[in-house]
Amino acid sequence: MTAYVIFIREKTLDQSEMDIYAEKVTSTLPSVPVQMLSAYSRLEVFEGETPEGVVLFSFPTIEDAKVWYYSEAYQSVVKHRHAGATYRGFVVEGVT
Repeated sequence: MTAYVIFIREKTLDQSEMDIYAEKVTSTLPSVPVQMLSAYSRLEVFEGETPEGVVLFSFPTIEDAKVWYYSEAYQSVVKHRHAGATYRGFVVEGVT
């Protein structure tokens, strides 16, 4: 079942760390079909605080998303995102 990985950037702390992350993250994407559905595009908030940005990926399954997220390749790069900004990140299973 399709799974959606969502990252919500609350606040940028160090843009240079974010630049390093942006440069390296693509090389960590797995061989399974991954689709970037949205990346820091226009957003309108209906409820709650307005985040700086949102990224939305589609993975074939939650297991595929977890394999990518916890992979050595991604974990070696995500440290730059963690140093560069405050985020919330999660995976949610689709209905089909």
